[in-house]
Amino acid sequence: MRHRLVFATVFVSVFLFLAGSAGVARCQQPDSSQPAADVSATPATTLPDAPTAAVDQQTPSRGAKPPENDASPTDLNGTVTDENGDLVPGATVVLEGASPADRQTQDANDNGFFNFPGLKAGVPYRLTISAKGFENWVSPPISLTAGQFYGVSDVKLKLAGNVSSVTVYSSTEQIATQQVELEEQQRILGFIPNFYVVYDSKNAVPLTTKLKFQMAYRVAIDPVSLGGAAFLAGIDQAGDSLNYPLGAKGYGERFGATYADGVTDIMFGGAILPSLLHQDPRYFYQGTGTVKSRLRHALSNPFICRGDNGKLQPNYSSLGGDLISSSISNIYYPPSNRGAGLVFGNLLISTGEREVSSVIQEFVLRRLTPSAKNQN
Repeated sequence: MRHRLVFATVFVSVFLFLAGSAGVARCQQPDSSQPAADVSATPATTLPDAPTAAVDQQTPSRGAKPPENDASPTDLNGTVTDENGDLVPGATVVLEGASPADRQTQDANDNGFFNFPGLKAGVPYRLTISAKGFENWVSPPISLTAGQFYGVSDVKLKLAGNVSSVTVYSSTEQIATQQVELEEQQRILGFIPNFYVVYDSKNAVPLTTKLKFQMAYRVAIDPVSLGGAAFLAGIDQAGDSLNYPLGAKGYGERFGATYADGVTDIMFGGAILPSLLHQDPRYFYQGTGTVKSRLRHALSNPFICRGDNGKLQPNYSSLGGDLISSSISNIYYPPSNRGAGLVFGNLLISTGEREVSSVIQEFVLRRLTPSAKNQN
């Protein structure tokens, strides 16, 4: 099932996150095996009257690099809107730094989005954004840290004094294309695909049929999807799951069956049925509200989805994709493992895995997805 692959990658992500946190905690603990310093053996020394803070600032620790010299690039991005929250595509965005060489200019795309990659850490930058019919918007100085993805929020252009309204025309298809391009950059821990989640739910637009198939295809051929299928096949092999033979031949058959499950599920549940039923296959991150409301939102994901008309609907696409994928697996599973029990058993398992994955998505994975941390 597609969600077996998703569930496996989610589990690995959370495990690595928790392991990393535990490692940091261990590194911060004092080493009890080392003898304590004998403070009494060191005579007291009279220090100069100069403030300690000044000494700290002027004398960096040996081997440490100041932020200005850190070679790790940073990104500065944002979305241009007006006071009503409507997107302002085509706005001119000027980035200025400490020297004329730092100056860059670009136009916001059809989604009002701009991005300046590869900036220097520690350099104060300032943005000036202008658009026809609006007053210029100027940011306060922005100083970035190494490797940071900084999202500029509250870029809201005010109407010029002599203008009562401005009509901005933009293609919904172009906006959807730009949003999908951003979503296809979302990777947990920088490498695990996290394409099927919308973090900026308020500004999301419906996907075209072409984009639904594009996203499904990208997930199906992603190396991590192939690796996930290989990992799950190994687990099935170790547990002698399904009545395939052991050895290399059995592992190959398990891998083929697992990968076929994922491909049929993503194509039917993520592209074919959503296109026919005009439903959106993505998870729309809530991120605000009480823990109870967010938990309810995540647990309802297998059963309720957003339609292309923006309204909530029964999630026929996802449930139908799981059911169709389970039915097709009767073609290539061993004869002794086929039947209605396989179909409905896999459907229940996939639904449960989807609920767990949605809860982890709502509460954990945004922090592990670098390109999504600063999305509104």
